[in-house]
Amino acid sequence: MRAFVKVGVIGLGYVGVPLAAAVAATGASVVGVDIDPGKVDAINVGQSPLRGHEPGLQSLLKEQVSKHRLRASLDPSEAANADVVAVCVETPIEPSTHDPSNKALKAALAGIGPHLKRGALVTIESTLAPGTMESVVRPTLERASKMKVGRDVHLVHCPERLTTGKLLHHLTELPRIVGANEPIALRKALAFYGRFVNAELHATDWTTAEVVKTAENAYWDVQLAFANEVALISEELGVDAYRVRDLVNTCPFRMMLIPGAGVGGHCIPKDPWLLISPAVQTKPELIPTARSVNDYMPKRMARLVEEGLAAAGRKVKGSRVAVFGFAYRENTDDARNSPAKEMIQELRKRGADVVIHDPHARTERGYTIVRDLKAAVRGTDCVAVVTAHDAYRKLDLKALKRTMRRAVIVDGRNVFAGPEVVKAGFVYRGIGKGQF
Repeated sequence: MRAFVKVGVIGLGYVGVPLAAAVAATGASVVGVDIDPGKVDAINVGQSPLRGHEPGLQSLLKEQVSKHRLRASLDPSEAANADVVAVCVETPIEPSTHDPSNKALKAALAGIGPHLKRGALVTIESTLAPGTMESVVRPTLERASKMKVGRDVHLVHCPERLTTGKLLHHLTELPRIVGANEPIALRKALAFYGRFVNAELHATDWTTAEVVKTAENAYWDVQLAFANEVALISEELGVDAYRVRDLVNTCPFRMMLIPGAGVGGHCIPKDPWLLISPAVQTKPELIPTARSVNDYMPKRMARLVEEGLAAAGRKVKGSRVAVFGFAYRENTDDARNSPAKEMIQELRKRGADVVIHDPHARTERGYTIVRDLKAAVRGTDCVAVVTAHDAYRKLDLKALKRTMRRAVIVDGRNVFAGPEVVKAGFVYRGIGKGQF
């Protein structure tokens, strides 16, 4: 089980980096491959390319690099003759049509295919629309490798179940779904994942595995949409949605989730679309409706900023708004599909000057991140909290008010208690909150 193996990890992002480090820690020789020179260089000097708080990851990665078990490369041929190749590239959707985009997946398979050895196991950790293993992955891999899946090389779908901020814990402690269409592939996959997963490995077929992964994220999206819609109703009725949630959850078998400024991340905004994309006879209604509710929340945040400014005697046009948080998840740098982006665009359309603060996330095209919180707040008319980073929970409201031009706080993550904010002299608005 712990015998020496060579493993290739294609894609060094939020899945590939912890996977590569964890597999190397079992004694395997791991080569990570990515198209980003910055990621490759960082890993080769023992530095994680991921920012934010990821318990244990930096120390584990540094240790494996120092022991020469883990290295990174831009060249897929460096992973030649690997016993196992794990593909961990992003599988986004087309923004206008919501159709799956498999460009990165096809490129990864085309790149590694010519270097596969006979008998190798290829495991697809990327999330896939149902049917993609059969219609895209298998033929692409067979063309690139000039070998037959199931005879010469073996193929499984073991979709990741990772959340930023908990990458290593989720990688090693959560049960996994192993989709295999033939017994040798299943045997190899169970041996590989058994090296580092301390939980159940549930065997099934390719398509079932595809449906399971996309369904579990669609489930979460629908539940978040329910919480967000209750929050919007609560705002209108003047009650606190977070108190409503607490009381709802005193009823057995209820688990209302936490409402907020919007739903982000790589998975949840797009996996529901992947799930329903192959449906022809079925005409899904609930899942697209949930997506619409969650997509609306950043727009609601922009409207609350406008309402808060009006209550303070200021028009949104020409105002200066500090957006607190660009990452979609607290205490991480992960800004993929962050609701902050949609909110910022809405505020800019209304004529606001927006400054963005985040202690972890990086500047992107069109979104400049300010690290100095005092500099970000100075001279602003409103602070809008989109991400519940720990740094924001510790703010001194009196000191904050002295720095601002006008005192308005819009709370998208229940970071502040409304009465305390009002008592400190602010106009306060929030998702799921009545007016104070």
